[in-house]
Amino acid sequence: MKKIVRKLGAIIGLGIAALLFMSAGAREQPASGQAPKQIRIGIAKIVQHEALDACERGIQDSLKARGVQGIIDSQNANGDMNTASQIANKFKSDKVDVAVGIATPIAVALANTFKDIPVVFTAVTDPVGASLVSSLANGSGNVTGLSDAIPTGEHIALFKEIAGITALGYIYTSSEANSISALTLVEEACQAQGIALVTQSISTSAELRQAAEAIVNRVDGIYLTTDNTVYSALPALVQVFNEAKKPIFSGDVTGALSGGCMIASGFNYYKAGLATGNIVADILSGKKPGDIPVKFLTDPAESDLLFDLDAAKTCGITIPEQYRSMANYIFENGTLHTK
Repeated sequence: MKKIVRKLGAIIGLGIAALLFMSAGAREQPASGQAPKQIRIGIAKIVQHEALDACERGIQDSLKARGVQGIIDSQNANGDMNTASQIANKFKSDKVDVAVGIATPIAVALANTFKDIPVVFTAVTDPVGASLVSSLANGSGNVTGLSDAIPTGEHIALFKEIAGITALGYIYTSSEANSISALTLVEEACQAQGIALVTQSISTSAELRQAAEAIVNRVDGIYLTTDNTVYSALPALVQVFNEAKKPIFSGDVTGALSGGCMIASGFNYYKAGLATGNIVADILSGKKPGDIPVKFLTDPAESDLLFDLDAAKTCGITIPEQYRSMANYIFENGTLHTK
């Protein structure tokens, strides 16, 4: 009888031990079954205008199409570098998985703040000149992205052919590295075409109207590169030059869709955003930024050409049919027509 009791006691003891072990395992289970860490992506632009807004939409749509889910924190520096630095520090404290900078100043602020977290730039004219990467052939460390360099020489040659430009105006933001790089390209193109160049620098968008008024009577027309400060106040410049009946050539089509720029040629910023979003998704899938070359939009389908026939008529200029037939946007009688 004592042997039976001892055996029952042993069996009960083993059963209790097994229950305790199973209970402990059940308590530990959530540790291995926890939901994966939620992805955090910080997207910041230096200022708000149509092109950069379109780029941001493209990024978000691309991430959605690639199945990237998480928290997206969108920020706008409103053209202020101190705010750009504050945004970068915010992204750092929030521990974002990828930081995306739209335009040179904000991209530089992010790259200066993050040394291990991936930084993806976009809408940056000269990423090498801005010291974001050392080569266009690949990223540098944790940084890579997309360049919005435009064919400035071809633009100015076309402007001269259509509008007979002999003196060209150019307004640029002295504090933007991309604008300084673009100025060099404009100078070279004007020299090659035998065109006199009249320049005016600004520091803020509030100075744009005054700058336009300062040069409008000294030039035959004005050329705009992808200067974010200029485009953030573009209507002021358009008004000054339209009233003077002087043509405008814009290197960004997005900002010209409302009318006023006789010619606009450049790549599609929404599609640039789509391409940038793909870079971000690739990084989140495991690719290293340093192994990803700087992206350029070279496919003609990724570029746009606009002619504003109303602006041309005001300036007394006729757009040749051979060029009109190439445009995918025609602005006429106050209405935008898409081909």
